[in-house]
Amino acid sequence: MKSRLGRCRESDRRGFTMIEIIIAVLLLTVGLIGIVSVSVMVIDGNQFSKTMTTATSLAKDKLEELQNASYENITSSTVPETKENIYQRSWTVTADSPAVNMKTIVVTVTWPWKGQTKDVTLRTIIAKK
Repeated sequence: MKSRLGRCRESDRRGFTMIEIIIAVLLLTVGLIGIVSVSVMVIDGNQFSKTMTTATSLAKDKLEELQNASYENITSSTVPETKENIYQRSWTVTADSPAVNMKTIVVTVTWPWKGQTKDVTLRTIIAKK
């Protein structure tokens, strides 16, 4: 409602000022950028976890295969195996370690990750029966 001087009273104004709108947009933008950056980190972490799980499974599978072989047939690999186009799996067998009639088996799976080489290593000891 207008007063006698033709100006609106303070209580009659409706809406937001330009400063309020700019501040609201700025806060919304900062919040959205934060959500996007966290989402990217979560997706990246999930992808790394997937590759780590696959590498661990490959190492575990080879370890079980060697454990189920006869003691005399358990030998080291001479050439790493390539699995799923990115994983390299190799294993070493050390005879009479840590004691006579025992073999130490070390299975290592490596893969590239963002310019670095990551690896998973599993170890076990087999005794002659």
